[in-house]
Amino acid sequence: MLKKEDVVVFDFDGTLSAHDSSVEFAKYCFRHSFRPWPFLPLIGVAAIVRLFNPAGLWWRWAMRRFLTPEMVKRFAPAFIKQHRRERFGWAKEQVAKERADGRSVILISASPDYLLPQLVRDMKFDAVLCSRMDESKPWKYEFLCWGKNKVIAMDEWAKKNHMIPRVVRSYSDSKSDMPLMEIADEQVWVDKKTGLRKSA
Repeated sequence: MLKKEDVVVFDFDGTLSAHDSSVEFAKYCFRHSFRPWPFLPLIGVAAIVRLFNPAGLWWRWAMRRFLTPEMVKRFAPAFIKQHRRERFGWAKEQVAKERADGRSVILISASPDYLLPQLVRDMKFDAVLCSRMDESKPWKYEFLCWGKNKVIAMDEWAKKNHMIPRVVRSYSDSKSDMPLMEIADEQVWVDKKTGLRKSA
């Protein structure tokens, strides 16, 4: 029999941490390697396609097409160490408080699996759900954990753990998270520029 369990859900980029980790990692690669620079025309086309199809997958692949497994292995550790400093000051404490109140606390983010788990390892989430990337083609999504797919990811996690989640609170900075926010008893909207809670 499935058990009901209270959960609190956090987004990452713009919610617990300033800036988008995927975008910042791309910038880091541009600063430390020549390889991304010839891809600028493709990235420009992808940026235009994004305007007409924000939920699309092709432009996301195109913007990251320069990435190789070697680049991820070489650059990710130093980037993660640097990007941890972008975390909002209240983040770790709030996660700990939600856990102390007896709820399962999960992080659901579009950030890739070669960045996010290490970025939040010290925060002690009960689960970290993120975009799954092709290991041999780290620019390619196997599962994009964005929009309604965040709900799918949570449901898959809950099923594996033999539970029915009741989302008592969900934290986000972006309207793209509405599918997840709408099933939460309480919506906590965060200003991605300041890290402060927005007024209703």
